[in-house]
Amino acid sequence: MEQKTDLKSMTLPELSEAVAAMGEKSFRAGQLFQWMHQKLAEDYEEMTNLPKSFRKKLEEQGPLTRLTLVERLVSRLDGTEKYLFALPDGNVIESVLMRYRHGNSVCISTQAGCRMGCRFCASTLGGLVRNLLPSEMLEQVYQIQRITKERVSHLVAMGTGEPLDNYDNVLRFLSLLTDEKGLHISQRNITVSTCGLVEKIRSLAKEKLQITLALSLHASSQEKRKKLMPVAYKYELEDVLDACRYYFRETGRRVTFEYSLVAGVNDTSEDARHLAELIGDMNCHVNLIPVNPIAERDFRPSREDGIAAFKNKLEKNRINVTIRREMGRDIQGACGQLRRSYLSKEGVPEAGQSQEG
Repeated sequence: MEQKTDLKSMTLPELSEAVAAMGEKSFRAGQLFQWMHQKLAEDYEEMTNLPKSFRKKLEEQGPLTRLTLVERLVSRLDGTEKYLFALPDGNVIESVLMRYRHGNSVCISTQAGCRMGCRFCASTLGGLVRNLLPSEMLEQVYQIQRITKERVSHLVAMGTGEPLDNYDNVLRFLSLLTDEKGLHISQRNITVSTCGLVEKIRSLAKEKLQITLALSLHASSQEKRKKLMPVAYKYELEDVLDACRYYFRETGRRVTFEYSLVAGVNDTSEDARHLAELIGDMNCHVNLIPVNPIAERDFRPSREDGIAAFKNKLEKNRINVTIRREMGRDIQGACGQLRRSYLSKEGVPEAGQSQEG
């Protein structure tokens, strides 16, 4: 079967080469790029200032990557919207739109499934199916803008998947998303999450992007982290934190630590004290997250007074802390929940084991 060209994943210089190879004038590449990434055209027929003959060539090269909306849920509690999208190959992924005073933020998936195995996360229960292409990541943002007719100003790569496990595609996606000829979302408005792939954190630091790195920490010791996150069997906590310090030195960007509070597991006064000792020397911010219950695990969120006490303990040690406001709980807002319930309902088998996409 002939491999079709994924034009939407191409940078403008690459697109210029592809257009030249089709025998078209170079300025057509800029027009095509604008149609795809600024005007958010869904097919070539919308590109009315391109000659019909050129549009026909483009269609032959490969149809525009486009996601299909499967389900849209709107929270009655806070207006958060959750989307289930079908990829061109039939796999499904999910994205979330959160509205804040500072603008609309979209949380995207970077993989179909995940192989990291974090025990409190629904995203990883079926394993990794494949990596997403840059165009498939972009389309999550583009589709939400098309549907809501509202501008997306902030982006979080914190949905299904480990972004740094799909490193090259994520970097290309970020380049296209922030391009001044596209949506031109500011790098400073972008957060990329990781469970702690040390080599990739260091590689990302060398890119010297102005994005925020968010580390899924979730424990104050190596032993507790192993119980919650299998990735801890590969990377020592101190090595992960050293990589985060390196990221700050290279970029000047404060690192965010995500800490899901699980009742009786990682939410004690001793955990708070250990955490303060662990990161007290770093320029960082801690997001405390009451864990979202999922049916397949018996983890439960910490009590409100316990969360407040944990926060106070960190603040007394001069650590910046926020208790993340829960959004979209009534619409399966946590990562992977909507996708998993859809696959179960449809009787679709999930990946039995990790596969590279």
